[in-house]
Amino acid sequence: SDVYLLETPTKQYILRVSHHHWRSKSEIDFELELLDFYQQRQLPVAYPLRTIEDQLSVEINAPEGKRYAALFEYAPGEVPIGDLNLTQSRSLGKTLAKLHQASQEFHSQAKRQSLTLEYLLDDSLTKIVPFLKHRKEDYKYLQKAIEQIKFQLQDFTQEEPFWGVCWGDPHSGNVHFTKDDRLTLFDFDQCGYGWRIFDIAKFVHISLRTGISKKIREAFVSGYQDICKLSDREISSLQAFTQTAHIWVWAININYACLHNYSRLDDLYICRWLEQLKRLRSKDWQLF
Repeated sequence: SDVYLLETPTKQYILRVSHHHWRSKSEIDFELELLDFYQQRQLPVAYPLRTIEDQLSVEINAPEGKRYAALFEYAPGEVPIGDLNLTQSRSLGKTLAKLHQASQEFHSQAKRQSLTLEYLLDDSLTKIVPFLKHRKEDYKYLQKAIEQIKFQLQDFTQEEPFWGVCWGDPHSGNVHFTKDDRLTLFDFDQCGYGWRIFDIAKFVHISLRTGISKKIREAFVSGYQDICKLSDREISSLQAFTQTAHIWVWAININYACLHNYSRLDDLYICRWLEQLKRLRSKDWQLF
């Protein structure tokens, strides 16, 4: 999306204008209705404001096609300097659990892509494969890794409380903290129905990629379990879901780079993502 900071004499707002190629109106409606739902339940999210006509978005007839604009409350505070501390990480974990709890009562006529294994893994493989045509062994490795992940997770149930609406992108870059550590969440563009453990895996994946310490990651999971106790099955599947998150993010990055004609999709880029996947598949994947 194109994102603008709007300043008035008394407040700040965020105006987000979707790209024509990225989300359908139904997908955008789902996200905005979800955030409105959270706000009504006094959960700390940057929520969309309604128009005079009581709509959550405005349609724009752009030259390339229809786009949709939404005006959001500005999230007070800022992204944590030097990344999350233990208190902030635990608080973020607790808040995610509260979102998952509340989402069990969320219903929308709008449609959103569910975060199934077929979508997260099979569709992602389709996007990555063209860049592995000259690397047959790497293609085989990735294909085998996906097969093993799907085998490990094949019996995961799509029932509450394990399955529900997920944020899709929980990490320290999508939350503002005030000086007294009050938090506000934003960027729910990747939300959809999925497994709650996948949201946790997404946080772990980004934390590992950005070098956040094990203590901070553990504080996040501990905070989550202060509100929602995870099953043994979910905990044992965290590594497989973290690998799934890695493959999905890899595919999203490739798709984004292609759309914007980035030139970074060279062999070095492919090697880096493959090596990170191999680390996530090792026995000491959470060692550091």
